[in-house]
Amino acid sequence: MAEILGIGISHYPPLSGHDDAMAGILRGRLQDPDVPAAAKDMRNWPAKMREEWGDDDGVKGAAQHREDMLKGLRKTRAAIDAFKPDIVLIWGDDQYENFKEDIVPPFCVLAYEDMVVHPWAHASESAMFSAKKDEWGSGRPNAWNETGKTSMALKLHREAAKHLASELLGADFDVAYAYKPLHHPGLSHAFLNALLYLDYDRKGWPYPVLPFQINCYGRHVISYRGFISKLAERGRPLDPPSPSPKRCFDMGAAVGPILKASPWRVALVASSSWSHAFLCDKTWRMQPDIAADRLLYDALVKGDYATWRNYPLVQIEDSGQQEVLNWFALMGAMQALNQPCTWSDFVETYVFNSSKVAAIFEPKG
Repeated sequence: MAEILGIGISHYPPLSGHDDAMAGILRGRLQDPDVPAAAKDMRNWPAKMREEWGDDDGVKGAAQHREDMLKGLRKTRAAIDAFKPDIVLIWGDDQYENFKEDIVPPFCVLAYEDMVVHPWAHASESAMFSAKKDEWGSGRPNAWNETGKTSMALKLHREAAKHLASELLGADFDVAYAYKPLHHPGLSHAFLNALLYLDYDRKGWPYPVLPFQINCYGRHVISYRGFISKLAERGRPLDPPSPSPKRCFDMGAAVGPILKASPWRVALVASSSWSHAFLCDKTWRMQPDIAADRLLYDALVKGDYATWRNYPLVQIEDSGQQEVLNWFALMGAMQALNQPCTWSDFVETYVFNSSKVAAIFEPKG
């Protein structure tokens, strides 16, 4: 029997940029004419939100937010290095990047061959970076000052991907699989950012990757292109929903034992921030739903898997927690393997779009 390591991180796109741009999503909300003046009035903001915003529109707050995020990213990378996995499976969402109008699978195992990706040259194909290709010049500005020529050679694990898809289908869990990308030239940002951030200190990334897509955005994936929109655009026709939290949880509960019975040591990684302000209408898309995130985080720390599995999709959508469906898969796997959380950190924020959680579920000795 192989050992399994559980990891949870964020792929928050603004972390890859500079501090002076990190509060850009909130700045956009402040310019939206349909956001009520009372919601924009800083006197009505929570005290922590005013503190993060400061007197420089969040620049100093961004530096602190980066530092807080890096503590979790470095600790999870250290756990992966100590574990020495044969494969790193990443559950991530696709925000109208690789899957578009021609097909939107609820779940898809990406059984790709090894590839060389160019993170900043391909930035225009990724959510959060919608500029035309030629607008980046030598590459999108980023925290590492890397250029459009910067490349990252990724090992992927087609054998394990085919094995996992075969076993899931054999267990009556209908899952799609793909041998090559469809619309995105590399990997969608939920996967690629996870790797860029786990290698934030640029030590190199030696581990083969198995990307596993979850359609987290559901009703907003085509109609809103999985992205930020103005409040006036709320009337767009919606798409069919995402898989339910229970289905994502049960999928993870199937994946965990399949991989534990395999010949490979596997790190299972959930890649997402938690509730997103730009998806949360009840806060005028100004703030994330921190209370709802805290409820799930407390259940994570306590090992309260029932709260996770029974969490309703309507709550996910109401709170802007769509991307947390990646974590539901991780939680299902950890329950099935009886691996409680051994370390975690909650980075709370009102200004930087979403709170971030980092977590480690060590294998039992």
